[in-house]
Amino acid sequence: MTKAASAAAKDLAAAGVRGVHVSWADNNGIPRSRIVPIGGLGGAASRGVGVTALFAVFDSHDRITYEHPGLATPSGDVRLIPVIERLSRLAGQPALAWTPARQVAADGSPWPYCQRGVLERQVALAANKGFELRAGFELEFAVAPLDSPDIESAPGHGGPAYSPHALVPLDGFVDALLHDFEANGLRIGQLHAEYGLAQIELSLGATDPVSAADDQLLARQTIHAAARAHGLRVSFAPMVSPEAAGNGWHLHTSIRRKGRNLLAGQDGPGNDGAGYLAGLLRELPALTAITAPSVPSTARLRPGYFASAYAFWGVENREAPLRYVPASALLGDDHANVELKPCDASANPYLALAVVLAAGLAGIDERLELPRPIEEDPGTWSPGERSTQDVRRLPASPAEQASELSAATWVADVLGDELLGAFRSVRESDAAWAKDRPIEEVVRAHLWRY
Repeated sequence: MTKAASAAAKDLAAAGVRGVHVSWADNNGIPRSRIVPIGGLGGAASRGVGVTALFAVFDSHDRITYEHPGLATPSGDVRLIPVIERLSRLAGQPALAWTPARQVAADGSPWPYCQRGVLERQVALAANKGFELRAGFELEFAVAPLDSPDIESAPGHGGPAYSPHALVPLDGFVDALLHDFEANGLRIGQLHAEYGLAQIELSLGATDPVSAADDQLLARQTIHAAARAHGLRVSFAPMVSPEAAGNGWHLHTSIRRKGRNLLAGQDGPGNDGAGYLAGLLRELPALTAITAPSVPSTARLRPGYFASAYAFWGVENREAPLRYVPASALLGDDHANVELKPCDASANPYLALAVVLAAGLAGIDERLELPRPIEEDPGTWSPGERSTQDVRRLPASPAEQASELSAATWVADVLGDELLGAFRSVRESDAAWAKDRPIEEVVRAHLWRY
């Protein structure tokens, strides 16, 4: 790997690259990085780059919590190992390249707090059972002028939602996105002006889970750089205004065996595909504590905003947290997938995919039965009607999320006790910060963190 890194560094240096972002995501979904001079990339590939172990217990406001026993002192160092096969020159920052990182202990052994390692283990477990997951994220973000303190006072576009007219003032930015994504090796399915305040959505092409998580991090870097170059700033935060629809980073997955999409079928998913969906449905309350974990995340999951407030599944139902997208004669079997809507930028993408894969595989292993889909909005039903249909509210507060995580013992099997403990300590720190603060202040505090 050192030879490959040195050879890549030589080529990049000849093209004018001076440094490499060695990047990872913390337990708040916030990307972090170290920049390595291009001449030092080979050394970083063999020895890593040193960082404090305490990044695992940074909260959303860059406060360090020492409540997790495993990381209760300021002592300790870990190494970031660049994943050279994902090395990419940044088209929007031509003096820099980018690569995701694995986190290892100071002696090079596995480190239990490495989120990428958690996902790699789950992918390997699935492969041992003969299963392969395909995944892709839809990214929603809001746009504002570079000097704007918020989105509301100076929205980057004024709509109409889904209209080509909305993006005409952002033509240069859109052009840069299309160019830079392709140059950085990222596939865009489509992009458009979305429903929310100054909102844009783009979809990333489906791929294997680890690549999908890597792509999500690279996409953030690409979007932020393109916005800055065109006098804009973007926010991926789960909420940009208490009154407006928030930003979701919807996670689309499909499960396959021997190349066959198990979610495809003439009348919906077959037995294993139905089990995969049923596993996700059963574990939705705990899943969302990982996939939508921040304080603004719980505020975003409200009825009537296509944000998925209640636990159920439906066929193409955009109020459903599990929106099943069927195959068709026009689109083919590969198109069949399930969209997890309560997922946003505050989720670590590796952890989000790891728990989704584990929950779905458990549903297959246990041959869970999938209930009938719901094609209505349970938010319009009475409490009695929801009770009759066994439809309950997803966690609507940090305390409810913490309770669901405590009850879901399987999450510790996926994340490991150490990482889950750090994750929960970070969530408790965020909840303590937000306690008694009005939602407006909470939204403002997270707006430019993402």
